[in-house]
Amino acid sequence: MGIFDKPQLRKAKKNENMPDNLWTKCPDCEALIHSLDLKQNDNVCPHCEHHFLLGSRERIQMLADEDSFEETNQDLFSKNPLGFAKYEDKVSILRERTKLNDAVVTGKLTIQGKPTMIAVMDFKFFAGSMGSVVGEKITRAVEDAIKQKCGMIIISASSGARMQEGMLSLMQMAKTCGALARLSEAGLPYISVMTHPTTGGVTASFATIGDINLAEPKCMIGFAGPRVVKETTHQDLPPGFQTAEFMLEHGLVDTIVHRRDLRQKLGQLLGYLLV
Repeated sequence: MGIFDKPQLRKAKKNENMPDNLWTKCPDCEALIHSLDLKQNDNVCPHCEHHFLLGSRERIQMLADEDSFEETNQDLFSKNPLGFAKYEDKVSILRERTKLNDAVVTGKLTIQGKPTMIAVMDFKFFAGSMGSVVGEKITRAVEDAIKQKCGMIIISASSGARMQEGMLSLMQMAKTCGALARLSEAGLPYISVMTHPTTGGVTASFATIGDINLAEPKCMIGFAGPRVVKETTHQDLPPGFQTAEFMLEHGLVDTIVHRRDLRQKLGQLLGYLLV
C-alpha cells in the first residue's frame, strides 16, 4: 500500500434493535419530528402545525366516544369487474399491508353523546380512490343514518375516482349524491370534512355538498391538480390556489378546523342540527 493511500472505512452495521421511521421531516417547516411526538400530537407538526395524513381508524379513535364505534360492512372489498390487469393482486397486497378492505371505513358512533353515522376515507389504500366498494359503503352508511334518524359525517381524503373500475367508479358520484339527497329530504344533517387531499370525483360529488363543509388547515381541495388547471387554462394561478384557506375565502368551505378541535366542533354542530 502506498503511503498516501487511505484505508477503507468499515461499513457501519445496522442496529437490528433500531426501529425504522424514527424521525419524520415536516414538508412545511422542514423540522425533524420524533415519531412518538408526532403521534402524541395527532400527526400534526408541533412547530408549524402542518397536518400530516391520518389513517381512518386513528381518526375514528380521535373522534368517537369511548367504546361507541361499531363498524359496518367491513367485509366488502373490490374484485375486478373490468378485468384490469393485476388489479386483484394490487388489492390483495394493499389489504394485507393496510389491514383495510378498501379506502373507506364506515360505522355508527357517538360524538360527545350525539349518535351519528360516519364514513372516513383512508389515503393509504389506493390513494383513497373511490371505486364501487367505497361508493357502496358510503351509500349504505347514509341509508343507515336515515333509518336510525341520525346525522351523517363523511371525512374525505382522496385522489378521486379509481381508474381501474372505469365507469363503475364514476357511477358512485351519482349514487352517493342520490343517497345524500334522500338524507336531506328526511331532514337529517350531513357534515362534510375535507382533509388533504380532497380531489377528483370525490370533490365533484359528496365532499362539497354538505349542509356544513369543514376543512383541515392548508389541505388541498380541487378537481384537477394545479398543473393540469394551468396547462388547460393557460393562466397563472392565484396564490394559495386550491388550499382550504382559498376555498374558505371563495365560499366553498364554511370554516377551517384544527384537528385537535374537530371532535368538539362536530359534537357542537350535531347538537345544533339534531333537534
